[in-house]
Amino acid sequence: MFRRPLSRLLRLRNLVLFTIIVIFLYIVKSLSNMDVMELRMPEALQRSPEVLNVEKAVLLPPENDNRIPRKGEYFVPKSMKKKDWHNHTQIEYERKRVGIGEQGKPAYMPKEESDLEEKLYSVNGFNGALSDKIPLNRSLPDIRHKGCKTKKYLESLPTVSVVVPFHNEHWSTLLRTAYSVLYRSPKHLIKEVFLVDDASTKDFLKDKLDEYLSANMPKVKVVRLKERSGLITARLAGARRATADVLIFLDSHTEANVNWLPPLLEPIALNYRTVVCPFIDVVAFDSFEYRAQDEGARGAFDWEFFYKRLPVLPQDEKNMPEPFQSPVMAGGLFAIARAFFWELGGYDPGLDIWGGEQYELSFKIWQCGGRMLDAPCSRVGHIYRKFAPFPNPGRGDFVGRNYRRVAEVWMDEYAQYLYQRRPQYLKIDTGDISEQKALRQRLKCKPFRWFMTQIAFDLTAKYPTVEPNPFGEGHVKPESNPSLCIDAHHGAQMERLQLTSCSDAGEQEFLLSWHKDVRSKQRNMCWDLPDSAPKSPILLYTCHLGGGNQLWKYNPDTKQLKHGGHTNCIDYDQTSHALYINRCDDTSRTQRWLVDKVDRDMIAKWDSFGTRVTAPIEDY
Repeated sequence: MFRRPLSRLLRLRNLVLFTIIVIFLYIVKSLSNMDVMELRMPEALQRSPEVLNVEKAVLLPPENDNRIPRKGEYFVPKSMKKKDWHNHTQIEYERKRVGIGEQGKPAYMPKEESDLEEKLYSVNGFNGALSDKIPLNRSLPDIRHKGCKTKKYLESLPTVSVVVPFHNEHWSTLLRTAYSVLYRSPKHLIKEVFLVDDASTKDFLKDKLDEYLSANMPKVKVVRLKERSGLITARLAGARRATADVLIFLDSHTEANVNWLPPLLEPIALNYRTVVCPFIDVVAFDSFEYRAQDEGARGAFDWEFFYKRLPVLPQDEKNMPEPFQSPVMAGGLFAIARAFFWELGGYDPGLDIWGGEQYELSFKIWQCGGRMLDAPCSRVGHIYRKFAPFPNPGRGDFVGRNYRRVAEVWMDEYAQYLYQRRPQYLKIDTGDISEQKALRQRLKCKPFRWFMTQIAFDLTAKYPTVEPNPFGEGHVKPESNPSLCIDAHHGAQMERLQLTSCSDAGEQEFLLSWHKDVRSKQRNMCWDLPDSAPKSPILLYTCHLGGGNQLWKYNPDTKQLKHGGHTNCIDYDQTSHALYINRCDDTSRTQRWLVDKVDRDMIAKWDSFGTRVTAPIEDY
């Protein structure tokens, strides 16, 4: 008589147990699909759009901060299957767009708005008025290597937190940066974008920006620093709040191009200790034309810590467009696994404002078990300002202090070559570097000699540790009128050299360097001849050490300054004092130039240095 109720109780028990198991499995599955770091985030960090006010004193991640990945917490692909990540519908739509600035074509302001144009130029160092007329999501030309257009990437890729520091950035260039990231990226891969406001003073970068982002870009969050702290601190502030697998750092006046993201992420997905940099294209500061800077180079430095570029290695040229190793990053645009970034200690917190951070991080990456790649299929445009519009923060030689910290911690015996060129750095107090040295020891990092011989093995061929003497140096004057001097006149890139009265006020001292270029003694600008037709002007351009347009030789006997294959010489007009190139004529008085100091022994060894001329260049 009790069998029937007992049977019912057993069935009920089984049903309850089954239900509990199902609920438990559902909870476990749900948790596995969520970011554990996100669950632990303080409530204050969960607003969207997010406006965070942070004090400089709390920018470094505390050791118990649950948002900082612990050892072993990094992305692992679910499969090795690959797919085409191109958004072909979007690409076709962009291809048909027309209008001002579309397709990255140069644009110009109407003459009646020249006053506004000039005003915003002076504030930004680029044509802000023109930027405001160009769509925030404008179309860009696809200038990638043809092999990129059919390339497939892992189907399983890590999520991304983008960090964009800014100070008084122009409205439209800042928003165009954010739009290009969101618009040209797979939605599920971009977890968040942090715009880190380094104490901007422009009103439109406060409430107006917050309201705009709230209405239009909820993934974009603003992190505000209460005092001006500099680029390095601002990047750390954004990185500290990131929760995605990968950090991507961008400058605040950039434009991400077609399918830019998967090429950055796949190498990191395969090895989380890989750091990847995009190709950086040029957005012209005056016309906003989008164009290639070049088709690849490897980052490097000289022994004054100027950033330089080495040629792509022949085997990497053959493998284009595969990613290739680069010794040093340019600094502003790169992707790094969040776990690896903090494993390396982030940036050295003792680095102030800006300067040296790209060397510190590059050396750490290579010496401490990582590697760095440039990805030809990822292209991002960058505005190179005509001039820096922001005042010096007034903290002394913070760049020199940063350089010395980097040298003392990472460069071992090679630091002496920096100090030989910049002896004043030896008088700068580095501050406490014991934690950085302990980090290097704890990570069992390799010596700098290993970096120089295995990674940057060809650097000293172009940038010797002991600099050869120049072929000549000082003022360059026409023999027929030695009261005049060639003057760079503190001009910007692509501005012409001038002949002016000799004085101490201009920029009239030059080096006829062993690289076979003629460069300003004050900065990294060289004489450049893009057009070799008669009467073409000589322009200023960043020294590239590649010969070509910047190859010059002084003949101390004829006193001619010859260009390239030596068929053209520098000449001038005795009436207007215009400086230009002309066919070499040994009888011409206006082609004879005096140089303050000439080293005939160095000139006699011309073929032992720099770029070699194997045959004359015929210029017609």
